[in-house]
Amino acid sequence: MNDHSTFKSKVYLKLIPVFSILIACLLMLFGCADPSAPKKSEKAADTAAQKIKIGLSMDSLRVERWQKDRDIFTAEAEKLGAEVIVQSADGDERRQNEQAENMITQGVDVLVVIPKDSVAAAQIVQAAHAEGIKVVAYDRLIRESSPDLYISFDNEQVGYLQAEYLLRQKPKGDYFLLGGAPTDNNAQLLRQGQLRALQPSIDSGDIQLVADGQHWAVNWDPRDALKKAEQVLTQTNNKVDAVVASNDGTAGGVIQALEGQNLAGSVIVSGQDAELAACQRIVKGTQTMTVYKPIHLIATKAAQAAVALAKGETIAEATQTVNNGKIDVPSILLTPIQVDKANLDEVVIKDGFHTREAVYQE
Repeated sequence: MNDHSTFKSKVYLKLIPVFSILIACLLMLFGCADPSAPKKSEKAADTAAQKIKIGLSMDSLRVERWQKDRDIFTAEAEKLGAEVIVQSADGDERRQNEQAENMITQGVDVLVVIPKDSVAAAQIVQAAHAEGIKVVAYDRLIRESSPDLYISFDNEQVGYLQAEYLLRQKPKGDYFLLGGAPTDNNAQLLRQGQLRALQPSIDSGDIQLVADGQHWAVNWDPRDALKKAEQVLTQTNNKVDAVVASNDGTAGGVIQALEGQNLAGSVIVSGQDAELAACQRIVKGTQTMTVYKPIHLIATKAAQAAVALAKGETIAEATQTVNNGKIDVPSILLTPIQVDKANLDEVVIKDGFHTREAVYQE
């Protein structure tokens, strides 16, 4: 072997270890990844599995406003990255409890409950807490239990605003108080507020309550309100000056009864919720006022709070408490607004709750 060949052989021998190292590095980079490491698709699936899931348990969707609550709440929660399961009990507390159990089984992180029955819904809170699920009482307080949050408007103040407005229009006369569903804690709060406004005038004799002020519309049903109003008009021989109706649905039933006696427009009537039909009646003059509760505000804040609770965050806005018979529930209480013909455009229409064309039927 000549010297040149010997030199080449020595060079090749020296390069072999270098090539071996390079090959090993390449194998490590491309062929020797940890088989136990999760694949990209597996990571994505795991992220999706951790998506916040919220259950919205609703008493009913029969009343117009609850459809708005559902839509706004769902849109806000989804914007925040949560999934919302909605179920309506159609006014049946037993069915609502069963639906809530079903949502608990589906693994929701938070239950938002609009209770049909404020006491029966305590079972929902207990069942949810047994699985580590937080509960928000929406608009209506859940009694005899420990919900994590209550968000609503000040319902006693709503009742006060209803009666106070009518009292300014009619400081003396015969008043008929028509409450909502007696199983709804809000109906009781409304009555407390109504009596707070009226009691001084009752005590002075300026105001008389016809039919002992004990009438309630079962399930907030306008048909039952119509029936009760017809009974009272018959009992009093149409001697009624004002009707404190606790919401717009019951106000509609009352006004139908008044129309049957050619009294619509001459008897003043309150309401609540600023429903489209009620706003149309206010324009027409058959309903005197309503109390507007900005639905966009409560639904949006409730969705934000539900997502925050699911993340284990503290609700900074819950600066008040409401006692439910067991605990002082951390609460967010929003401000309601009196609405009549004078400010309907400025409050309800400007807020985008209804269009002017729909209210004025243009």
